[in-house]
Amino acid sequence: VTHWHSPKFHAYFPTANSYPAIVADMLSGAIACIGFTWIASPACTELEVVMLDWLGKMLDLPAEFLACSGGKGGGVIQGTASESTLVALLGAKARKIQQVKQEHPEWDEHTIIGKLVGYSSAQAHSSVERAGLLGGVKLRSVPADEHNRLRGDALEKAIEEDLAAGLIPFYAVVTLGTTNSCAFDRMDECGPVANKHNVWVHVDAAYAGSAFICPEYRHHMKGIEMADSFNFNPHKWMLVNFDCSAMWLKDPSWVVNAFNVDPLYLKHDMQGSAPDYRHWQIPLGRRFRALKLWFVLRLYGVENLQAHIRRHCGFAQQFADLCQEDKRFELAAEVNMGLVCFRLKGSNERNEALLKRINGRGNIHMVPAKIRDVYFLR
Repeated sequence: VTHWHSPKFHAYFPTANSYPAIVADMLSGAIACIGFTWIASPACTELEVVMLDWLGKMLDLPAEFLACSGGKGGGVIQGTASESTLVALLGAKARKIQQVKQEHPEWDEHTIIGKLVGYSSAQAHSSVERAGLLGGVKLRSVPADEHNRLRGDALEKAIEEDLAAGLIPFYAVVTLGTTNSCAFDRMDECGPVANKHNVWVHVDAAYAGSAFICPEYRHHMKGIEMADSFNFNPHKWMLVNFDCSAMWLKDPSWVVNAFNVDPLYLKHDMQGSAPDYRHWQIPLGRRFRALKLWFVLRLYGVENLQAHIRRHCGFAQQFADLCQEDKRFELAAEVNMGLVCFRLKGSNERNEALLKRINGRGNIHMVPAKIRDVYFLR
């Protein structure tokens, strides 16, 4: 077994766990409901609506993402951030097809889908590219700046080029906390560009989103009011065990309508008064995952969760200081949140050999990354 909760595990991303989350998971397993509709287990749906509002308020998300605002918006627990990226892409695709059909009634759906194009930073997670494959649409990788961030002018240039080529831009993923180096795309620049061109903006903050419960990190979210969907994983860094990926949509109706298949055996008298989350996700079945959020938020409270995040960020700074004090090492990227990208001064081969030796001992586990042909340990 690779022990993801060992203090010597430094690979991939942190994976959260805690006593209240485990107890809630056991209770969820014991209740064993399959909460695809409200009637299938009312508490399963209703607690999820409330928990996503609590969590949204902790992040200071704009009111239009929250169910309690009385508007269209609301949150849902997905399995992973990859799922959220795909669900948002399918919602964006449905929205754009409808818009184009109104402008060009003579075009069939197949013609429109062939022209659709989406965008993400070259530093975006591989799941974005995979969402394009699964969604059957073209996705374009836009070069990041020298700090590994997607900028508004680069997005604008890509969109203008595609419009000139007769393509239809429909979707853009803005990553807050990239996998390679925890860089933050400029949402405040990309948002206005996407809004101007009527492009759906999905914000992927899978890892770093947990830190936004701390006010001092929220400047990275500047411009979030221009997004159409937002996602982060409490199961990465917020003491809620896997799987619990929180997603908010300003207008879920595009996703609901894209996924809506309504056989008689799934209909019920209360339809429309509460969300039927089967329409918000890829699978039909779903576990009672909101219990984990509820137990963790109630037992720890916001201040303890903030202290947990700040402590980890402090560790990262400590380790970065040690790297800089040692003449053999250098930092390969700016230290953001709890991630440190470092390397031995010298060739890529030297760093590959170092990682091989570290991992070969089976004591510490790390993974590498590469940006602009510079290999480093993260």
